[in-house]
Amino acid sequence: MTDHQIMSDVRNGYVEKLAILFERHYVSLFNYFLRLTGNREVSEDLVQDVFTRILKYRATYQGEDRYIVWMFKIARNAHIDALRRRKEALPLDEQLAEPADAEPLPEDRLEREQDSALVSKALGLLPPRKQEILVLSRFQHMKYREIAELLDCPVGTVKAMIHRAVAELGEIYAALTREKCHDM
Repeated sequence: MTDHQIMSDVRNGYVEKLAILFERHYVSLFNYFLRLTGNREVSEDLVQDVFTRILKYRATYQGEDRYIVWMFKIARNAHIDALRRRKEALPLDEQLAEPADAEPLPEDRLEREQDSALVSKALGLLPPRKQEILVLSRFQHMKYREIAELLDCPVGTVKAMIHRAVAELGEIYAALTREKCHDM
């Protein structure tokens, strides 16, 4: 069954089928929130909040959007609400790098870990909107069209926003790298 079919059943009262959607999308949502908040516990709570909201607002699902876009609209709102409650975004202080397939040499691993930590730190220093759009496009692998639906803006605007966010991320990363070199 597709996500749309399952969500239609949930909307029509078969709420036990929400467990299927939870199993399918838990990891994706958790990673989305982890990259935005840098905090595992907060990310867990936000995933739970998303599925609570899906259950609560199931009657609003019309299927006009793809399910994934509708779910991420709810996720964005949950994150925005959490930011408002906390008054500030939490820094990304956890390692976000994917594990390597082969065991690298210790000095290569250390260099990659330091580089990944700088990228994570740079991402955490971006404004929340730019941080979010990079997470959606680069880590969640959402297409520009899907992001445009999610943000309710033209695809061209999404492309421009991603371009500006990548440019600013590069500037922040370069500054952090220079700062690191001066500290040595």
